[in-house]
Amino acid sequence: MPRLEWSAVGERFYEIGVDRGVLYTIDDRGVAWNGLVSVKEAPAGGEVKEFYVDGVKYLAFVSNEEYAATIEAYTYPEEFGVHDGTVAVKNGLFATQQARRSFGFSYRTKIGNDVNGLDHAYKIHLVYNALATPTAIDRNTMSGDTNDAGLFSWQITTKSPVITGFKPTAHFVIDSRETPVGLLVDIEDLLYGDGDNAPRLPRIEELVDMFTNYVPPPPVVDPPNGGAGDGGTPTDPVTMYDGGSPTVYSTNFFDGGSPTVFSPDIYDGGKP
Repeated sequence: MPRLEWSAVGERFYEIGVDRGVLYTIDDRGVAWNGLVSVKEAPAGGEVKEFYVDGVKYLAFVSNEEYAATIEAYTYPEEFGVHDGTVAVKNGLFATQQARRSFGFSYRTKIGNDVNGLDHAYKIHLVYNALATPTAIDRNTMSGDTNDAGLFSWQITTKSPVITGFKPTAHFVIDSRETPVGLLVDIEDLLYGDGDNAPRLPRIEELVDMFTNYVPPPPVVDPPNGGAGDGGTPTDPVTMYDGGSPTVYSTNFFDGGSPTVFSPDIYDGGKP
């Protein structure tokens, strides 16, 4: 058993920043959230409750925990209006304090280390069934060169859906250090779009199925002896059987512009 080692090269990790914010609307369609400044995660619940009998601790358990956060941004997608209680009337007139609708949300945080810096890895956070409540907005007069852009802020609560085999949760995290490359490409194409399909937030059942049933593609193996299909040296003869005498093909295949040539030494259990 090796001795413990602290602060080894390549293992000095840290997590920083937030980017790639995406709003997923009622129909789970993804819209880029520009101007995202911060996501302050502050889970609700999770308190330890203790019970005593005759002055002795008799029982202790942890209450259910739910994802909650505060989103801060300089701006927000137009599609976020209905989730913020703002509804278009007509011709640029909007009514506020309307019914708020739930939405999905995703964002990315960077993972750095002492070797690769901020390019080491990242985490993608997925949030389901979120509801936003606004906080105070300061409207201040402009004053010379000391003007600051206004910052919008929303407190986020969630309704945790039931998940088979796990406690209910509305928050999932994808760690690029642990996720196979092919699977990471698939999930990012789904979340951010791939040119042919619009970005969307997968259903939780679909998300879990993608990760639990992922099968990596078979590795690509070069044919031996520079065989057919690579313009190299012809492969060795291949012997095949069909129940009679061996069938022998001399596999002199070329793909570099020369014709394909078969040696007529073929046997099928009878005469040549």
